[in-house]
Amino acid sequence: MAPIPPAATSVRTGSATVALVLATAAFAVNFWAWALLSPLGPVYKELLGLSSFAVSLLVAVPVIVGSLGRMVLGALTDRYGGRLVFGVTSLLGAVPVLFLAFAESYPMLLAGGLLLGMTGATFAIGVPFVNAWFPPERRGLALGIFGMGNIGTGISGFATPWLAEEFGRPAPFFAVAVALVVVGLVFLAVGRDAPGGRAPAEPFTTRFAAAARLRVTREMAGMYALTFGGFVAFGVYLPLYLRAVYELSVADAAARAAGFVVLATLARPVGGWLADRFGGERVLCWVLLAVFGCAIVVSFAPGMPVATVGFLTMAAALGLGNGAIFAILGRGVPGPMVGSATGVVGAAGGLGGFLPPIVMGLIFQATGSYSIGLMLLAAMAFGAFVYAWFVLRQPARIPS
Repeated sequence: MAPIPPAATSVRTGSATVALVLATAAFAVNFWAWALLSPLGPVYKELLGLSSFAVSLLVAVPVIVGSLGRMVLGALTDRYGGRLVFGVTSLLGAVPVLFLAFAESYPMLLAGGLLLGMTGATFAIGVPFVNAWFPPERRGLALGIFGMGNIGTGISGFATPWLAEEFGRPAPFFAVAVALVVVGLVFLAVGRDAPGGRAPAEPFTTRFAAAARLRVTREMAGMYALTFGGFVAFGVYLPLYLRAVYELSVADAAARAAGFVVLATLARPVGGWLADRFGGERVLCWVLLAVFGCAIVVSFAPGMPVATVGFLTMAAALGLGNGAIFAILGRGVPGPMVGSATGVVGAAGGLGGFLPPIVMGLIFQATGSYSIGLMLLAAMAFGAFVYAWFVLRQPARIPS
């Protein structure tokens, strides 16, 4: 085989960088849209007289739809390419955002949140789109950088309450709708799929079943349900938690929750880089042990300084784990199946973020405390650590 000319390599590298920047920006905007309801949860609670469980359900509905939608969008990306699917999904996402700008009743908010879930499913588009542009030894870092689009949740925590307070409740919805239309049109106009890709001949159900049967897919789905599920759960529920336990103002609670999201997001590419350098399985072990310890500390509702350190350490650990998981997945799954496998793993992560807010709301409503819910997180993290240490970390595993 003739060597690839340096000029061709340079062009591909430049195109890969453009694809990565474009995908990360589009993902961030879509994630801002996905997280629009969470920072306004306390506002809706007071405005409509909602119970803790009702608010928990409201902020969790986009999460469940975004989780299940990842399976569909991942498969569509394998079939039609990330450029088309990302662009069209972003444009369609503007519709429920505008609907929510005018929603004034709980049923309307739930309906809008249901449709809003599609914006959270865009993660399953970006992973195969970015993965195809980079060689295996650089995919961990590249996918970690793409995962920084999670910063959209942090932007929502900072900007959404401020825009609503300064310019009226519909203002953040209008701003996000415009941003979605812009990134959708730019993706369609400028985005390019990696050269050499081909649409799979097998139908969706066949590809999805084959991806789900891979051992690495099943294992990473379980781990992602904990790491990304924890990230999403705290991202959407932390404002309510901080309001109830520490009696913070709406703006202060939202800003602190946004800090959690920002730190977890910044840690994600570091997790991918560490996985490229030391192995994703080893990184996961230490991540899970850190989550276990932090969950125990914060379950006792310590003073704000200790709680801040505990939550921020947990945020960093969850972000590192998210980056490591997709470094493992990107290397362990055949290229034409990455979208389908990402859909499976991403759905598991989203489901992991859907259930905790519901459970936390029910536990708090029944006991007046969140301690039991945080202890459950600690127990799950320790169980996952044991599996990662004794199974994932072993160099010779029989594939299945």
